[in-house]
Amino acid sequence: MPAISRLRRLYLHWLSRPHNDRLIYRVAHWQRAGRIVEVGMGTGRRALRMIEAAAEHLSPSEIRYTGIDLFESRDSANPGWGLKEAYQRLKATGVRVQLAPGDPCTALASVANTLAKIDLMVVSASVDQAALAQAWFYVPRILHPQSQVFLEEIRFGGKSAFRLISVEEVAWLAAKSRPMRRAA
Repeated sequence: MPAISRLRRLYLHWLSRPHNDRLIYRVAHWQRAGRIVEVGMGTGRRALRMIEAAAEHLSPSEIRYTGIDLFESRDSANPGWGLKEAYQRLKATGVRVQLAPGDPCTALASVANTLAKIDLMVVSASVDQAALAQAWFYVPRILHPQSQVFLEEIRFGGKSAFRLISVEEVAWLAAKSRPMRRAA
């Protein structure tokens, strides 16, 4: 491995900002995350860095990134990429890119059957919590036993931090969000 990539890895894993994203980059690297799903892409910086961390062990053609975001429907208070810009920037990395515009529930419902055995799922604190609560229903079907699911939470003082969600908690959240069936 060239010295520059060692320095870059050191920067991503231990010195990059925001500091709470460092954990995600380390997991993408150590887990050799070939299938990544991100709910709430925002500016896309984390997406590019997760891909960079995963690409240390995998070729770009082996990495599949799925981004779920509001894109142009996002309110002006939350900056971020539009759909076309996100696709162009992410596709330039050489990975397979799938973008799903919409709120977490609607977008995940539309792509859940195309996703299989994801390695890493990252959920941003910026997503609508009501739509996210319903979206958990679709998550267990895209996971495998070694999948890592991280939920960003806003802590005391406005600081955010990622929390690893256990498989049991994902199952509980999915059961809690089961959609109501209508009588025919």
